Amino acid sequence: MYYRSDKKNNKDISINESMGYYKDGSEISFFDILKTPKPDFALDIHKQNNIDLMKEYFQILNSREQDIITKRYGLNNQKEVTQKEIAEDLNISRSYVSRIEKRALTKMLREFIKNKNNSD
Repeated sequence: MYYRSDKKNNKDISINESMGYYKDGSEISFFDILKTPKPDFALDIHKQNNIDLMKEYFQILNSREQDIITKRYGLNNQKEVTQKEIAEDLNISRSYVSRIEKRALTKMLREFIKNKNNSD
């Protein structure tokens, strides 16, 4: 996890990076001084960031792809559904559902990679 240290230089710094030393000489990090009610808050933030990115990349899919991914992975508090059940519901073959699902996930992955490369 990173926070912005300098808006002019856009230099990212890890919250685990050393910020100084305790009186006993051991290193202190930003993470050490954060107070939070949940000890695993960093994982929660990371998970929420991933969910936000997924929602953003989800928008690049067409409506059929969105429908299949939503059903397949149980998004929006829906029950997870098999490819066979989706195929029956949409009156298409299971293999076609599989191809649409793969294409949609590939689109989302490409968008992720493109945005990751642009941010580096």
